Amino acid sequence: MATPMQEPARPSAWFEQPTPRLVRGVSVEPSQRRVRAFFGGVPIADSKHVLLVFEPRRMPVYWFPRADVHADLLQLAGHDATASPVVDHWTLRVGERLAERAAWSYPDPGPEHAALKDHVAFFWDKLDAWFEEDDEVFEHPRDPYHRVDVLRSSRRVRVEVEGQVVAETVRPCLMFETGLPVRYYIPKLDVRMELLEPSDRTTRCPYKGVAVYWSLRVNGRLHEDLVWSYPHPIPECIRIEDLLCFWNERTDTIVDGELQDRPVTPWSS
Repeated sequence: MATPMQEPARPSAWFEQPTPRLVRGVSVEPSQRRVRAFFGGVPIADSKHVLLVFEPRRMPVYWFPRADVHADLLQLAGHDATASPVVDHWTLRVGERLAERAAWSYPDPGPEHAALKDHVAFFWDKLDAWFEEDDEVFEHPRDPYHRVDVLRSSRRVRVEVEGQVVAETVRPCLMFETGLPVRYYIPKLDVRMELLEPSDRTTRCPYKGVAVYWSLRVNGRLHEDLVWSYPHPIPECIRIEDLLCFWNERTDTIVDGELQDRPVTPWSS
């Protein structure tokens, strides 16, 4: 029998406060990892001396020394003198393949970006593949200050949608990830799988791997891409392998009888 739920407090506002490390502005740190970026089967950049650059409200970016970049494949595509600092944009050509404005550099970076003189950065999605050492990395560089901890738990977790219980378990895995709400990963045997419909959507995460999605149909209404799973997570997150997770931004999540706040994030709607 369902236990009484207390009313949720005001939704938690995530992403409103940048971490203190980023408030101070641009942060440039040398990385000891070998980083390679490929386009058209060619290693466009291959360096053991990349700089990992953090800026407020942005994902980290790898900057390569120009000497470690296949510069002969880059063509100047534009010079933005109105930007601060001034930006040069570069188009990448390998054989018949072209990636317009795939890279950028600062010809005169100024004091805050001084370390980026004679370095080049690439837009992640413009290239085909990225590797840190011999492990492929997705979406953006891994932030060494970003933690992902997955802990087994005996908390009772219940997920409801439109008043219906769609999952309930006393053996969840809880994921604690820097800057994000707690995520509750639930075994399939504790989920009403008959309500789920496979989705074509996939997403990639540098810390967890490739996720697949399901939509949930309740009371004749389809809630698209509401549930996800990592069938083959990277080794650091192996505990969530093949478990299911619901967007707690868009469901009612009850933990040990207490209705959790719906966090406000970019995935709230």
